[in-house]
Amino acid sequence: MKFTVQKDHLVKAVQEVMRAVSSRTTIPILTGIKLVVTNEGLTFTGSDSDISIESYLPTVLDDQQLVDVKQTGSIVLNARYFSDIVKKLPSDFVELESDNNHVTTIKAGKTEFSLNGFDSEEYPLLPQIEEHETISISADLLKFMIRQTVFAVSTSETRPILTGVNWKIENGDLTCIATDSHRLALRQAKIDGSSTTSEFKASVVIPGKSLNELSKILDDNDEKVEIVLTEHQALFKTKHLLFFTRLLEGNYPDTSKLIPSESKTELTVMTKEFLQAIDRASLLAREGRNNVVHLETVGNSVVNVSSYSPEIGKVVDEIVCEDIKGEELKISFSAKYVMDALKAIESPEIYIQFTGAMRPFLIRTVNDSRTLQLILPVRTY
Repeated sequence: MKFTVQKDHLVKAVQEVMRAVSSRTTIPILTGIKLVVTNEGLTFTGSDSDISIESYLPTVLDDQQLVDVKQTGSIVLNARYFSDIVKKLPSDFVELESDNNHVTTIKAGKTEFSLNGFDSEEYPLLPQIEEHETISISADLLKFMIRQTVFAVSTSETRPILTGVNWKIENGDLTCIATDSHRLALRQAKIDGSSTTSEFKASVVIPGKSLNELSKILDDNDEKVEIVLTEHQALFKTKHLLFFTRLLEGNYPDTSKLIPSESKTELTVMTKEFLQAIDRASLLAREGRNNVVHLETVGNSVVNVSSYSPEIGKVVDEIVCEDIKGEELKISFSAKYVMDALKAIESPEIYIQFTGAMRPFLIRTVNDSRTLQLILPVRTY
């Protein structure tokens, strides 16, 4: 194979597929990136057998020639060396040529590298997915939904199913739910799809790690991402990218029973002010058990956020709320969990519903029922 390509586009495509390449794989060829050159363009593939990413670079894009193909062919190159080399090349155009022994020459300006490759025939094939039903969602909304839920997945392998996010599709709605059994994050959105979308139902669990990688690759724009869900795989498609991930096997717990339907104390507070108060209180809580912060309502407009560590000292922060309704309340919770939830909320004001000192409480955005964060309190007495 032999071709010349614009360096910026080459670097971007290589970095996208690098996200799927693991250095800890037991299959040596998977430490490489597969390049396939045709007269239509270049295809790059990276995989660790859980995630596979394919990035496509057409020869011509918007009347601009990106790739000049002299000879078609394919090769697998060591991902780490190849990505480091292309990033540091001196000129705007890169020429790649490989011989029959899979030795690949990379030239740019007066610089020339020679890299030993592998036979692309040995590279595993990507999953074959039958596209019966596709849904689509804009890239920026998909990134939001991932960001607002994925932080709450479990990091412990004792219950592998909780290391993923449960995606439910019903009545033209996509609901994403993540929980590690101490907290829960939920986000809903309308989706586009084929004419049968309103009847289409699905419930799958996508690994949190896969969603994090997908979120990093997607551009911040309203370009549509097509999503295909099958029994064992999910596929996300954009104009120049295919992102495959395996699904987690097993039944996700029914979380609907965890969400309280009534509340005894409700308060409305500015998100940033509340976040900063908890952040300050956690400075002393970190040394103690479990990073615990206490909250106490005072009258119908003030909340005290405090923490106490016998060895270090005490902090009390007073916040004036927009509104407090219902019973007086004293509750303790993990500062980290509440701060994670607040950072994921895209609203200047939040609405918190408590059902007692030992019951889970809900953080919602004002006037929006599609975002919800649930946190279990900590027993401190």
